Amino acid sequence: MKQNRLPNSELSVSALGLGTMTFGEQNSAQDAFEQMDLAHSAGINFLDAAEMYPVPPRPETQGATESIIGDYLRRRGTRHQWVVATKVAAPGGPVDGLRPDMALDRRNLFAACDASLSRLGIDCIDLYQVHWPHRNTNFFGQLGYQTEQAESATPILDTLSALNDLVQAGKIRYVGISNETPWGAMQYLHLADKHDLPRAVSIQNPYNLLNRSFEVGMAEVAHRAPLPLLAYSPMAFGTLSGKYREGRRPEGARLTRFERFKRYTGPAADAAIDDLLTIASAFGLSPAQLALAFVRTRPFTASTLIGATTLTQLEQNLASVELAWSDELEAALQAHGETHRYPCP
Repeated sequence: MKQNRLPNSELSVSALGLGTMTFGEQNSAQDAFEQMDLAHSAGINFLDAAEMYPVPPRPETQGATESIIGDYLRRRGTRHQWVVATKVAAPGGPVDGLRPDMALDRRNLFAACDASLSRLGIDCIDLYQVHWPHRNTNFFGQLGYQTEQAESATPILDTLSALNDLVQAGKIRYVGISNETPWGAMQYLHLADKHDLPRAVSIQNPYNLLNRSFEVGMAEVAHRAPLPLLAYSPMAFGTLSGKYREGRRPEGARLTRFERFKRYTGPAADAAIDDLLTIASAFGLSPAQLALAFVRTRPFTASTLIGATTLTQLEQNLASVELAWSDELEAALQAHGETHRYPCP
């Protein structure tokens, strides 16, 4: 599988990366081992985790994903063959209370990093990402930006300084950001250059055929900075496979088990998905493979993070790298994007 070098780093990540947020909730440790074995055999070298995983986050399962990955690396003895990425949580997102007085400051970052290292059973994290911002801004599909005079926030310079200390301590190799805005991304880059601090080498944001908002504000940053995309939710919670159409809720599927995941549902999403299924059928393609290939072939994408709950799903996702992109496919999907503008932000 093709690997892409992350600029300003020595890291090369596979065109497809393995997302692991189901490990410890929808997937058992045995399931996870089988997925990692299959991914590795297919040429994937990039594992993406987070301290808050699995999802949906619960106190009883928090950290289980990293523990499963750590057990796998120890048992297989393949640590050197993987680029291991994880994330530190900020307050104000889908999880809170991991640590007293959560913030993206030095105390919290060191505590979170040490706990992740322990669960992963490794000496150094290859890519340590800030999972979401700690300031008043929009992420996870929010609209209606609100300005507030008083806010809980950690200055980005404080976060970068703490991340630098983690690099100097040998606990992490490189820094990444996630769920960031163009303003936030540029602040990270500007402050890193101004104060000789670690420069972010990647941004992990949502990107799929129902949510192409990355192209509006972030694509130019990704290209010019450069700050390549590690695209998450390329299948829009699995909705782009078509399995949820007409109100279907397959047994064991994410939207069946967890009603909280509504970001990629609704009339606008349904209309966009129907047209995508028509396009896939016209080209004789699997809808899932079409959706993944679109994300993979964007010039600003370094790795497309795939996730699955079964080996069959994972095999189908892996096969998307074999899909040869064409001008006709590009034209069809650009026309789709003009018809269905941002059905799911």
